[in-house]
Amino acid sequence: MFKIKLLTLVLNVFILVPTLAVAQDAPDFATFLAGVKSEGESKGLKPETLGLLDQLTPIDRVIELDRRQPEFTATFAGYLKSIMKPERIAKGRKLMRENHALMEAVGKKYHVQPRFIVALWAIESGYGQSMGNYSVPQSLATLAWEGRRAQFFRDELFNALTIIDKGDVPAAKMVGSWAGAMGQCQFMPSTYLKYAQDWEGDGKRDIWSDRGDVLASTANYLSQLGWQDDKGWGRPIRLPKGFDKKLISLDVKKSMKEWSKLGVTDAKGKKLPARPWPMSLVLADPDADPEDGPAFLITDNYRALRTWNRSTLFALSVGHLADALGHR
Repeated sequence: MFKIKLLTLVLNVFILVPTLAVAQDAPDFATFLAGVKSEGESKGLKPETLGLLDQLTPIDRVIELDRRQPEFTATFAGYLKSIMKPERIAKGRKLMRENHALMEAVGKKYHVQPRFIVALWAIESGYGQSMGNYSVPQSLATLAWEGRRAQFFRDELFNALTIIDKGDVPAAKMVGSWAGAMGQCQFMPSTYLKYAQDWEGDGKRDIWSDRGDVLASTANYLSQLGWQDDKGWGRPIRLPKGFDKKLISLDVKKSMKEWSKLGVTDAKGKKLPARPWPMSLVLADPDADPEDGPAFLITDNYRALRTWNRSTLFALSVGHLADALGHR
């Protein structure tokens, strides 16, 4: 059984580590916030929005988590088992039945099959049950001040302030992961500004508590990433011994017929079905021997999932969970 190293996908995980010092050349937090406020004024943010900065203090726990993001070892089977819990699948199917009309309407508008929207909803926040409880402005200010990825988080802080400024959500409700991922679909503020949707038409894009906005925002993001609803994500396959490793790449695309000629079969060793689109070949563990697997032929939709989250296991897990949830 091979093992895979990856950064944890759960950004609000709690670990016990000592407090870490901020970079020595960083200004004190009040001076940092004064600079943010001055820049915010030049960007045209409202005084009442910028006034929120006066209430912020740095969060030591956020600094700890950023500096010591845990790395763990997991087998593909073990990781997938943690995602494919029967109760998660059952709840997803129940939500799809209860929200059938909404799911179908969202899927039709954005050309994304509902099962993939629901799979992302499940993995990102447990269907809205685990959104994180950190103040997003406070976390982002802490990370921007701390300095390790200062410019990235400073930009995200201004994006968060812009969201508040536009009236989409009050500051008190803007909670999320320690790294600033927000709402039931766990969007960073920049992603929210680009892709969040006001499905209900009430003038606000509420990805925290409005189910229509959550599902539409998720679908719109996938759509903008190039999702195609006439395709799935991929399929498990079996590789022959001595398979050419150079063909295992997202840069290589071949038809099912071409893969079959190279000895690739489905997971049960049977002939691959015909498909009109080219597919690429990936391994759950890129360092494993090809015949050890697990191996998958994937569509361009898999690439969209990898853009959403760069983890191979994340993309494979979304695909497997979506397949378990149903055909739509």
